[in-house]
Amino acid sequence: MKVLITGGAGFIGSHTADALLGRGYQVRVLDSLEEPVHPGHRVPTYLDERIEFVRGDVRDEQVMLEALRGCDVVYHLAAFQDYLPTFSRFFDVNVTSTALIFELIVREKLPVKKVIVASSQAAAGEGLYHDVDGKALTPDIRSNEQLERGAWDLEAPEGFRGPLKWQQTGETVSNPQNQYGLSKIAQENVALQLGRRYGVAAVAMRYSIVQGPRQSFYNAYSGACRVFSLSCHLDRDPIIYEDGQQVRDFVNIQDVVAANLVVLDEDRANYEMFNVGGDKPITVAEFAKVVAEVFGRKGYEPTPSGKYRFGDTRHIYSDVSKLKALGWKPTRGVHDSVEAYKQWLSEADSVADILDYCNKQMAKLDVVREVSR
Repeated sequence: MKVLITGGAGFIGSHTADALLGRGYQVRVLDSLEEPVHPGHRVPTYLDERIEFVRGDVRDEQVMLEALRGCDVVYHLAAFQDYLPTFSRFFDVNVTSTALIFELIVREKLPVKKVIVASSQAAAGEGLYHDVDGKALTPDIRSNEQLERGAWDLEAPEGFRGPLKWQQTGETVSNPQNQYGLSKIAQENVALQLGRRYGVAAVAMRYSIVQGPRQSFYNAYSGACRVFSLSCHLDRDPIIYEDGQQVRDFVNIQDVVAANLVVLDEDRANYEMFNVGGDKPITVAEFAKVVAEVFGRKGYEPTPSGKYRFGDTRHIYSDVSKLKALGWKPTRGVHDSVEAYKQWLSEADSVADILDYCNKQMAKLDVVREVSR
């Protein structure tokens, strides 16, 4: 079998490539090596030398056609994700490229049997909630006015009674609140509907917050493990946004790779969407304690910074029972992820420069804001 992985030089893609090589498959990677994820546009040293590497943009028709030729399966993991307000680029990269893959398969009669696309938990937005009467709702994003006054929990809209209670969120919930999530729900629809119409088995994977080694140090979108680990490595206190009680859903990279392989093997996965999460909710403050413990800081107690990130979800926790029904289950916890990331971090250069760069980028984009009253 020959497999194409777009974005295969990145975090999830490279680990998936390793697993496919371990099965004896041929692997081709298409990646544009965009900064800041790939500083200097360099091919990362962790990329296995057995991989056939093609540098190019997933929106380039000729490049994509050549990359697809001879392949049986495609993992479409290349994506644009950031806090930048370049709204059109999210759809251009994430959605147009997906449509192009199916267009070329159909037009050129390519023998691709399955296309697996990387979606995101962001497609669910704030997720599923119930009010005090048990009525279900999918809330909208919290307003900046609410966040400025330090009111963190979602407020009940007209017709519902608070306080609202977050629920485990299944694949039927789609309520994206930012440009990345909006592009991902569109990408899911393009893949699943075109795949079904033209008989190309398609699968969409809604990854939760994936953690582990090879996660870019410079990607501002890549989350708490990177930021908290960098801070503890430098003996600084991690910056805790809001009150630290935000519920999150972290999943280890090796469990994500296992999920990627399960849906490759299983015909029951065809034309379906799956949540890929850790199956265990944890608050940001609890996670900060785990990171501090791994880095040898005993008795650390997180202190809220008085800041927030506009656009963050309050709570989100994915229901992974649909994927578990295929025989998959997460086998690694947050301790495992942080331990692996610590080892990865120990191999990095200029760690202080990395943390300073990330903090400046977030401030420049006006994402991080302070409570004013």
